[in-house]
Amino acid sequence: MSALFEPLTLRELTFPNRVWMAPMCQYSAPDEGPDTGVAGDWHLAHLAARAVGGAGLIITEATAVNPEGRISPADLGLWNDRQRDGLARIVAFLRAHGSVPGIQLAHAGRKASTERTWRGGGPIAPDEPYGWRPVAPSPQPFTTDGPAPAELTREEIGRIVEDFAAAARRALDAGFQVAEVHGAHGYLIHQFASPHTNHRTDEYGGSFENRIRLALEVVDAVRAVWPDELPLFYRLSATDWLSENPEDDREGWTAPDTVRLAKELLAHGVDLIDVSTGGIAPGARITTGPGYQVPFAEQIKAETDVAVAAVGEITEARQAEEIVAAGRADAVLLGRELLRDPYWPNRAARTLGAEPAWPDPYHRAV
Repeated sequence: MSALFEPLTLRELTFPNRVWMAPMCQYSAPDEGPDTGVAGDWHLAHLAARAVGGAGLIITEATAVNPEGRISPADLGLWNDRQRDGLARIVAFLRAHGSVPGIQLAHAGRKASTERTWRGGGPIAPDEPYGWRPVAPSPQPFTTDGPAPAELTREEIGRIVEDFAAAARRALDAGFQVAEVHGAHGYLIHQFASPHTNHRTDEYGGSFENRIRLALEVVDAVRAVWPDELPLFYRLSATDWLSENPEDDREGWTAPDTVRLAKELLAHGVDLIDVSTGGIAPGARITTGPGYQVPFAEQIKAETDVAVAAVGEITEARQAEEIVAAGRADAVLLGRELLRDPYWPNRAARTLGAEPAWPDPYHRAV
């Protein structure tokens, strides 16, 4: 039996395999009118193809919990029921074809109000069409040419926590079985956690305990509305890639910080850590290569009792098999490789001697 294609149970939910689809923004939702942020035909075709291809879990792109939390005007949202209903039809398809549907709940913070990546991804100024002023723990912009974000008040922080909970309720109503809190890649929750971006002097800034306060408040709020039988994930950046570079004197989040946070998240009801890196600081020097982020997942797994999923240049079936079989991670998340090949999981199953999960209309592919 291939370790990669053994089922995995978290709480009372069983995943058919450990080949999962990472959340990847599509920047393809309507950006104005009543359908703003609503999933459409593109999202259905995009996600459904990966279910047909055999992915055990499919996590949507970063889905904003309020309008100001979108990365771009064309992001998915989940702050109203119309958006919930657009996602529900996709969720029904994924579940019907054997994949577990997951929602990534997100707020972009100071990295909000930007163009689509294929249009350059630069900031959209608040006074430009479709632009708005981002918010953040502190008023420093992400890039030198970007607008300074508004520093959040305590009351505004509280409303954002409530927005995460409200979005989680809608996700549950839409039929999602996994909720993932996005605390990575330089977005709002990561901005609070990292000393690189958090310069507050109140109870949300300064010490490690204060900087992770928002993360735990959001997790508690989501866990309170998410059923006990369903798992809650948390995506984090295990390092800001600043302390690893002796030529970079910027202070950042580190791997030891991540282990400390992972233990706290487990105590607050998180069942799996989705381990990525980076995104907080432009110009950070990142050493990439096949499986370059796996050691961070491996460290969390070795030093805590929480399950982990690894991501980052995992492209080969036997590479993914080794990661899971060796106990370095409980599952792997594929991103760009699943963009290139929606049927990668079924092809990997054949390579590893497991049973591909082709749907009946594709029986001739077996």
